[in-house]
Amino acid sequence: SLGPQAIRTWVRNRYYYQTRIPIKDGIILSKSPDADFRRQWIQRIQDHDGSKAGQGGLALWLALAVAVGLDRKEVETLGHILPGVRSACDDYVDFVASHDLLESVAASLTELAASKIMPVRIAAFEAHYEWVDPEGLAYFRSRCVQAPRDAEQGMAFVLDHATESADQERCLAALNRKCEILWSLLDSVEVACDCPRLVSHAMLREAGPRSSAVVVLPERAVELEGSGPEVLALCEGARTGVEIAAAMGERHPGSESVEDDTHHFLESMTQLGVLELLPKAAAATP
Repeated sequence: SLGPQAIRTWVRNRYYYQTRIPIKDGIILSKSPDADFRRQWIQRIQDHDGSKAGQGGLALWLALAVAVGLDRKEVETLGHILPGVRSACDDYVDFVASHDLLESVAASLTELAASKIMPVRIAAFEAHYEWVDPEGLAYFRSRCVQAPRDAEQGMAFVLDHATESADQERCLAALNRKCEILWSLLDSVEVACDCPRLVSHAMLREAGPRSSAVVVLPERAVELEGSGPEVLALCEGARTGVEIAAAMGERHPGSESVEDDTHHFLESMTQLGVLELLPKAAAATP
């Protein structure tokens, strides 16, 4: 049910996550004194970077970007990454850098689901998005082979080394944190692609001489600062988060951070229950 713009927004932003994977794997390599472990784990970096330019998972993801109608060079520059996506992906690298080898490997075990997800994703593209060149789906096909191998290696390491209950709990917490990071990435894309509007049970009170603007909700209120009221005024359920951020950029051309700030604001207001999201296709429906 996604439109082309939503697909392109996901592909563009997910590429940032793809670029972080070999970086976090390099950090994991640096944590292990075991040459056998390193010889196996380094395959992950080779899978993403390839043995030379134009090969590997990153190149295949850029081919997907072209297949959905994006400009390859624009995607490579990472210049239009949503701030919430950038923060989530950087959090993953920071997590691996700040935790031990066992927890870092455990966090990678989201790959356990990839072998089931990838065939479903390929079938969904072929069934619902015929405008996408099938050759652009090569990344997903490659992961059908690579992900089970990676998951098997990661799980074997965790089972061998997490023999105490405390270590097992740490591994579960690490995997849970990784899932939270992936959900944060998707949440940011959803807010950017859908059309936010004020929830029906909320009321906006304009700022007074001695008070800030406030959104009043049942049993609580949310104070708005800066350009918050201006952004909320644009949230009428017809414009996507990307379009609202662009409109704010046009209104405030002197502010370099206004679009990122707008995306942050829309995400926080959605999390607080001030805004609800309407799918783009249903934006005109009351």
